[in-house]
Amino acid sequence: MKRTLLVVFLINAILVSTHKGEFWPFSIFPMFSQAGNPWSRGLVIEVDDMNRKDLWETKSLSSIDDRVVALREHGIDDIDYANFISKTKNWDEERIQALRNLFQIEQQGDAKWLASRVTGHLTEQDSVVVKVIPMFLVTSDTTYKNPDLFK
Repeated sequence: MKRTLLVVFLINAILVSTHKGEFWPFSIFPMFSQAGNPWSRGLVIEVDDMNRKDLWETKSLSSIDDRVVALREHGIDDIDYANFISKTKNWDEERIQALRNLFQIEQQGDAKWLASRVTGHLTEQDSVVVKVIPMFLVTSDTTYKNPDLFK
C-alpha cells in the first residue's frame, strides 16, 4: 500500500514538474484558476428596427434571448468572433472592416446585426451580473458605432 502511494505521488510530481503545472488538478487553465473573475465574450443580436430607442442601451441577457444570431448557421466561427469583439481595444477603421469581413455581411442579404460585448462578474452577494453592451450595428452597406462608447 505504501509503495503504491509512493509511486502515485512520484508519477504526479514528475508530470506536474515537466508540464509547468499544466497537469490536472493543478492546471492554470481559466476554468480552474480564474473562477469568479470578471469575463467578457461576444454576442450578435438581430435587429429588426434600426430606430429603436433602446438600440444602444446596455441590456440584460434575458431581454435579447429571442434575437441572438447563431453565427455557425451563417458560416461564421463564433469563437473567432468572441475573441475578436472581447479582446480588441483599439477600434480603428481597419478593425471595423475586419469585423465586417468576419461577418461576411455582404453575403447575409439585408441582415442588420448588432455586434455586442457581453460582460459578467460575481457580486459580493454571490450573484452573477451579466450585461450586453451593443458596440456596432452592421448592415450590408454601413457600420454604425455605438455613440455612447465611441465619442
